[in-house]
Amino acid sequence: MTQSSEELTLEQPPETVESQIQAGELIYGLEDKPPVVESIFVAMQHVLAAFVGIITPPLIICASLGLDPSDTSYIISMSLFASGVCTFIQCRKIGPIGSGLLSLQGTSFAFLSPIVGVGAVALQNGQTAQQALALIFGVCFFGSFIEIILSRFLHLMSKVITPVVSGTVVMIIGLGLIKTGIISMAGGTAALAKKDGSFASVQNLALGGAVLLIVVVLTLSRNRFLRMGAIAIGLFVGYLVSMFLGIVDFSALTKLPIIRLPIPFRYGMSFDFGAFLPFILLYVLTAIETVGDLTATSAVSKQPVKGALYMRRIKGGVLGDGVNSLIAAVLNTFPNTTFSQNNGVIQMTGVGSRYVGYYVAGIFALLGLLPIVGGVFQALPQPVLGGATTVMFGSIAVAGMNIVSSVNLDRRSMIIVAVSLALGLGVVYVPELFADKPAMIKNLFSSGISTGGLTALLLSWLLPQNFGSPGASTTKAPESSELEAEV
Repeated sequence: MTQSSEELTLEQPPETVESQIQAGELIYGLEDKPPVVESIFVAMQHVLAAFVGIITPPLIICASLGLDPSDTSYIISMSLFASGVCTFIQCRKIGPIGSGLLSLQGTSFAFLSPIVGVGAVALQNGQTAQQALALIFGVCFFGSFIEIILSRFLHLMSKVITPVVSGTVVMIIGLGLIKTGIISMAGGTAALAKKDGSFASVQNLALGGAVLLIVVVLTLSRNRFLRMGAIAIGLFVGYLVSMFLGIVDFSALTKLPIIRLPIPFRYGMSFDFGAFLPFILLYVLTAIETVGDLTATSAVSKQPVKGALYMRRIKGGVLGDGVNSLIAAVLNTFPNTTFSQNNGVIQMTGVGSRYVGYYVAGIFALLGLLPIVGGVFQALPQPVLGGATTVMFGSIAVAGMNIVSSVNLDRRSMIIVAVSLALGLGVVYVPELFADKPAMIKNLFSSGISTGGLTALLLSWLLPQNFGSPGASTTKAPESSELEAEV
């Protein structure tokens, strides 16, 4: 295919991608096939780096919907299984689908807030939790086509979504989710925890605070193994302490089957255009994030970060993201995206072979077929989860700040950021603003991401480029929002 001039422009990634990634010599390159034992050893490191990030969104969503332990365990299992299937597609490259790089797929944090919002509105309208899930999966299923189509027009995206717009939305995602993290740290959904008077109890706050402190201390460690495993170690220690305190309930584990097979569309599927609107911008932003993540993976794997081969991989990777999100919805779980933690594992191990991704995919798929895995994490006390996720969500906000700081901010950019943050976070802080409004308005504007994102897009489109300081701001494309980088 002939490359257009716009596409050639996109092929030039930010110089900092290659210069900042200090990748040593690879022991095994992209097309090398390491021995089985070595492949499994490296694959386990990728699994450990991504595991918590994959299961955390379904844990939070299921808790917000008030699902019973069986359904929660099932959805966690399907999140792991879907990550296995989607990772295989991304690494294997089936036709035009997939990047062909050692790139992991996992549940996206970007969709967490709007999914929780759609579920809450459905419950308020008298629907059951299962009906809310049917609506969520239907919206995610059809939303994946946005990313599938966008993968063919990547060269035009930079004209629509600027660093100021994408960075502002990422900040809203992180800042809005912090409320969810704090509620979990205090004991979970306030209405449920207040029934037994445990919400914000000293025990809950101390437990959540201890997990948060462990994560912070380990993240600051000079040992890269401790840094990479900070979240997992914090959760593990918190889990042990919770067992000692007697607040872990394992009773549901005895009711779980030994093995659980996927059941496509188990909860059905429905659709509502008002609920769908907040997801449109997120699928666009996810595509941009994937471009950055795959560019970084190409760099650490000693592969081209410009040219026709690079562009084919990027387009295939974004197409894979869209197809994989569609598959995830069919398997009763939430949108998938490329994870960026594995870039650190590639650097650390010196193994960039995509064949290792097959082992990673197999491990995730196997874990997803074992209900006991989902059951154990379903029993994770909310304060422990909150202590870890609060750090994650704060890191997302910081990632957004980094994207915005990649431009020379003038008055125009500052107005866009200020107004978008104010309106986006305003509806997060005062959700009752739209309580009595029609369902379409409620679904669209009750989400801080859609409100702030639409505001940023409109202001970026309507405000003249010369608005503010003399000379338009010079931007440089961000590497990636890297929503999962700190997970």
